Amino acid sequence: NPYAGLVSHLRAAWLSGKTRPLEYRVAQLEALGRFLDEKKEEILEAMAMDMGKPGFEAYFTEILLCKNELNDTLNNLAQWVKDEHVGKNLVTKLDSAFIRKDPYGVVLIIAPWNYPIYLLLVPLIGAIAAGNCAVIKPSEISKSTERLVADTLSCYLDKDCFAVVTGGVQETTRLLENKFDYIFFTGTPPVGRIVMTAAAKHLTPVTLELGGKNPCYVSDSCDVQNVARRVAWGRFYNAGQTCIAPDYLLCSLEMQEKLMPALREAITEFYGPNPRECPDFGRIVGDKQFRRVRALLCSGRVAIGGQTDEKERYIAPTVLADVLPSDPAMQEEIFGPILPIVVVANMDEAIDFINARPRPLAIYAFSCDSKVVNEVLERTSSGGFCGNDTLMHVSLTSLPFGGIGCSGLGMYHGKFSFDTFSHHRGCLHRNMGLEALNAPRYPPYSQQKLGLMNATFEVKRRGMCTLL
Repeated sequence: NPYAGLVSHLRAAWLSGKTRPLEYRVAQLEALGRFLDEKKEEILEAMAMDMGKPGFEAYFTEILLCKNELNDTLNNLAQWVKDEHVGKNLVTKLDSAFIRKDPYGVVLIIAPWNYPIYLLLVPLIGAIAAGNCAVIKPSEISKSTERLVADTLSCYLDKDCFAVVTGGVQETTRLLENKFDYIFFTGTPPVGRIVMTAAAKHLTPVTLELGGKNPCYVSDSCDVQNVARRVAWGRFYNAGQTCIAPDYLLCSLEMQEKLMPALREAITEFYGPNPRECPDFGRIVGDKQFRRVRALLCSGRVAIGGQTDEKERYIAPTVLADVLPSDPAMQEEIFGPILPIVVVANMDEAIDFINARPRPLAIYAFSCDSKVVNEVLERTSSGGFCGNDTLMHVSLTSLPFGGIGCSGLGMYHGKFSFDTFSHHRGCLHRNMGLEALNAPRYPPYSQQKLGLMNATFEVKRRGMCTLL
């Protein structure tokens, strides 16, 4: 295997204990911060070359949010790494019971192309913070960013403990043949199944950050203009190439008619009368992806937008009206600047529609009535939830981010990243003396000994009393 030597080299470094000291972890995290600062312009340029990503969007998601994760980790890591002492029973009152946060070892991080820095570095921050060595695999589809990461990231990180591997499907397949101690993958559900199958051969734990069709319910009671702006921003940000973008709207026929002019106005406000000429609207990342997204335009009727240019990989911000559940746009995650609207009679029908499909990465609900938003939250299941806005829940390091079911497995961001890459090791350190306390558990057994064991080991429910 072409990567066996690399993995062995990293494993030897990890076994040496090099990555365990807090000072080492902090130094590597600070080096990541220098990478973001010193290579900021190159990162923005690479994003523009890969998918025409506006500098504002690239800075906000790829640099600012990464630095937020980094600084949150640096601010709290000294506390996170401490042993967590836990409650004890009568027998162990004089002993030490605690949870030790151990690194897994050598981990593999496979990143996608749509946010190629953010979705690479945020899990890496967690892996470093937890004391692991890591093999980092950027996406080959975002070619300019892949080249930048491969050429420069190793100049900042310890080469004995962190390595960048490039290539496509063939290289990733061979990489997955190696035994890793943890695998963190962000991508599509079909590839996630391949990763999980490869991990199963070595009984390697995984986090899978996948996608899905994120529903957005708009009730009849809402501020239509605000809904239109917030939905248009979330759907067309990064030209729709966002795993948590609202994938389709669910609303009544009356609300669809109200939303159309408001969405048209919001799109014009954001991108001007001709979004193709707007520097704030991106492009589809590749020809294959462009053709797939363009084929979805036959769903329903094009109410707004619909223009395309294959040479530029441009698809206009598009809204599709009267879309049927059987239409192509409702059969797969769109991952492009197309927003279908599916008409439902009421909130109950919308919830039934959502629950009849695989659990998504995010659910959005808009209403001036907080009871409606809370009811959608209570009666559905998803990786995350955001009421009366889109995407914004991902900006908080205090919230876990991850999927459920087909949309993923595991979570990260902030302390959740540290926990994901840490093995929580249950530890009990007992006193060597006081052997008389152990006598009731030793044979020969008796009813008296059982009574003593029951009294000292039993966990009682709060609020219950025993009559003597």
